[in-house]
Amino acid sequence: MEKRVLLLLLLGLLTGCQQQPKGSGAPAVALVMKTLNNPFFVEMQQGAEEAAARLQVQLIVQAAERELDVEKQMQIIENLIQRRVAAICLTPSGSREVIPAICKANRAGIPVLIIDSGVDSAALAEAGGKVATFIGSDNFEGGRLAGQMVVDKLGGKGNVAILEGIPGHETGDSRLRGFHAAIDRVPGIRLVASQTANFERDQGYTVFQNILQSHPEVQAVFGCNDMMALGAIEAIAAAGRTQDILVVGFDAITDAREAIQAGRMAASIAQNPRAMGKLAVENSLRVLRGEHLPAVIPVPIELVH
Repeated sequence: MEKRVLLLLLLGLLTGCQQQPKGSGAPAVALVMKTLNNPFFVEMQQGAEEAAARLQVQLIVQAAERELDVEKQMQIIENLIQRRVAAICLTPSGSREVIPAICKANRAGIPVLIIDSGVDSAALAEAGGKVATFIGSDNFEGGRLAGQMVVDKLGGKGNVAILEGIPGHETGDSRLRGFHAAIDRVPGIRLVASQTANFERDQGYTVFQNILQSHPEVQAVFGCNDMMALGAIEAIAAAGRTQDILVVGFDAITDAREAIQAGRMAASIAQNPRAMGKLAVENSLRVLRGEHLPAVIPVPIELVH
């Protein structure tokens, strides 16, 4: 009798482990981000999870450890294609590098929605690939706003440095072009250094520490994301120059907003990643219902200062 009871309990446990999660009849939508080590993408995930719970979507969230690990991101996409997810929402780690994976998803009949960072449209067309839509902010305009902020704060005259994102990465490149569009037209603004810190906080610290040593005359720095800008703030503090150097970032993550409130950072560009995540899930369902999406679904930006 005792053996029979134990057997029944064991069977019950095994059955419970095999039960499908709530909403398992709903489509499985994957959100593939660059990393989860950046608060920006954590907020994006939260927005997607809120929408998925409301719409009863099975949400699969995956990301590489580092933003520049495009090979890992492509492996993730390959695995999701094999799992036959219904749709893939992707923040590309490389605007060109991910195109073969997008094309493979196309051949498998899995729609791909691009979030936050665009892909190279010419290279995608040449490869015969397609995406359902792009959901994100105008990074060029954000960079221009950041540049205009620096110009205004310096009174049209001063020495400026830039912490660039990942080379060849559409997001950072667009922000960089926008920043240049604002500062290059002002003769009194002198760019003394422009170096990559790969969107990472520790590299932002190290790179800007070196810039400070090479160019002590620097008066302002633009970080193409807040993580690099926050690293620069730490380097500035270590050099005892917190009151001397203007810092402008991009993304307006919580740490950056707190730094602005404390007077350690002048401004940041807010993109609303939570809205991006929500729109990604909502529009993936629209695609799966056969609806045609606009080529671009914009997410507004604003200057936080």
